Order: sequence, then C-alpha cells, then structure tokens
Amino acid sequence: MRRFATRHPVWTAILAVIAALLLWMIFAVWPDGFEEVFGRKKVFLNALFNGITLGGLYFLVASGFTLIFGLMRNVNLAHGSLYLLGGYVGYFAADITGFWLLAFPIAFVVVGFFGIMLQILVFRRMEGEDLRQTLVTIGISIVVADLMLWGFGGDFYNISPPEWLSGPMSTFFVTAVKSSGEPVFMKYPMVRIVIFAASVVVGVAMWLALNKTRIGMMIRAGVDDRDMLSATGARIQIVFVGVFAFGAGLAGIAGVVGGTFQSIAPGEDIRFLLASLVVVIVGGMGSIPGAALGALLIGLAEQFGSVYFPTYAVVLTFLIMVIVLAFRPQGLLGKA
Repeated sequence: MRRFATRHPVWTAILAVIAALLLWMIFAVWPDGFEEVFGRKKVFLNALFNGITLGGLYFLVASGFTLIFGLMRNVNLAHGSLYLLGGYVGYFAADITGFWLLAFPIAFVVVGFFGIMLQILVFRRMEGEDLRQTLVTIGISIVVADLMLWGFGGDFYNISPPEWLSGPMSTFFVTAVKSSGEPVFMKYPMVRIVIFAASVVVGVAMWLALNKTRIGMMIRAGVDDRDMLSATGARIQIVFVGVFAFGAGLAGIAGVVGGTFQSIAPGEDIRFLLASLVVVIVGGMGSIPGAALGALLIGLAEQFGSVYFPTYAVVLTFLIMVIVLAFRPQGLLGKA
C-alpha cells in the first residue's frame, strides 16, 4: 500500500476521497437534497449489503474455480453444473434429515466425488489440451444440466435455514431519523450475515493452506514444474486429485448457500459459471485474495446496477472486466 501511494500519489488521493465519501454515506444521516439524488439511504444500504453478501457467494464458487482453472490450468466449464448439483443435493439432504447444517458436508462430499471422476476420467487424459478440455466440459455441462432437469424438474427450490438464523438482525447503521429525533436502525437478514462471515473464514483458511503449509507448497510447485516435483518423490497426481475434489466440493457448498438465501433452478449453472469466469479474470488467475476482491466488485456492481441502473446492470459487470483487462491483463492481484 505504501509503495502504491509513493508511485501513484494522484490515484491514492482520489481513492482516499472516494473511501471518505463512502464512509460518510454509510454512517451519516443523509440530508434531504442528498436523498433526492441517490434515493433513500435504506435502499443504498440494502444494495451495499446485498452486494457484499452476493460477493461472498460468488467467492465460494469462484474460489473453487480459481483452484481448478487459475492454479491447475484445467479448463472446467462444467463448474456451474457442480454448483447446481450441490444445491439440489443440499436441498434434499436438508429436507430429508431436517438438519440444515448437515446439507453442507453432504453436498461437499457428493460434488467432490463427482469432481474426482472428472479429474480422473477427463482432465488426466487431456493435460495441457485447453481446447479439448473446453469443448468436452461444455458437452458435460449440457448433459448434466439436462439430467438434472429430467431428475429434479424445472421448479425453484429454496433451502430453509434453521429458526435461529431466520428473521432480521438489528444493525447500528442509521437509515433515517424520526420527527421525534429517534434514529431508525437498519435491519438485515441474519442468514446472509452468517453466510458471509463463513465465506471470509473459508477464504482466509484457503490462503493460509496454499501459502503457509507443505501441501500448499507442493500444489504451487506442481503447477510451476510438475516434472521436477515428481522427481522428488511427491505423488503429484494424488495432490491434483485432492485439489480438484476440494474445488468441486466448494462449488457444492456454494450451491447450498445459494439455495438458502436465493433459490436453485435450471439456468443457475450458466449464471454462476459466467460469474466465476468474470471474478477470476478480474481478480487474477490462481489468486485467492484476487478472487475475493473480484467477487466483491462484481457483487457490488450487480446490486448497485440493479438498483440505480437496472437497464445496464449486466453491462456494468462486464465493463469492470473490460477496464481491468485493458489496464492490468493479469488481473488486479494476479501475477504477470
């Protein structure tokens, strides 16, 4: 941060002004003239928090994708199908057992096993053949999507959270002031806050595992020079299978999360595959912090776009990607 401020003093000043203005908009009571331009503060805060929590969901999907695509260089365009499969598995696991938390490990194991099959039967036979991997995984995603449509129908499924997560939670953000002078505090769904906190924990744990552990060192070394790592006696294929299974399992967990505060339905696989691609491109391939930053930017862009620019909400998302590619092709936190 200090190096950036030294090299780019003008941009540092602009970012500081933007950050100060954003903090004022979040914590201060808006004057009437300000609300005429930006609307009610409650709408702004809801868009902000919805964007942050949606970014948490995008991060869970994209973190598995960045492990498989960005780190291992396996072009898995069936990743969205893993997300949707995890949502369906989580829904029926929670519905049958009546225990919401049990849906997460079940979805992780089932979708992780499916990922192992993909790695062994597909990607191991096509190492380094990006075009073949792309075409084959597109075909797999179409077949799996049709099978899920045949098996689960075209209905929308919503996973009900437990009672202790149901309902709103009072926050300390003031949205308005009554005529009596009493402040009105914002309320936000408890389940979204808990799920976002869980995504932060997952992100920190993944970064520590990749950068501070022996297995993380092996993964990064295997990506850079697989032959040299194999010469040391490391069983690189087992390591890669484990990474692929973990990345697929994260997509399954994200499906349960998405089914909890949104819904699971046909077509969600394509949506989250595109979101994962954009997040990885914006954040940088193979970078966990980059995936977190990209997911946050895309989530905020979608939510603020849908509130303030509903006609151009989708364009805003891809505009961010175009700007990043124009000025930093390796992504915001990616390596050149």
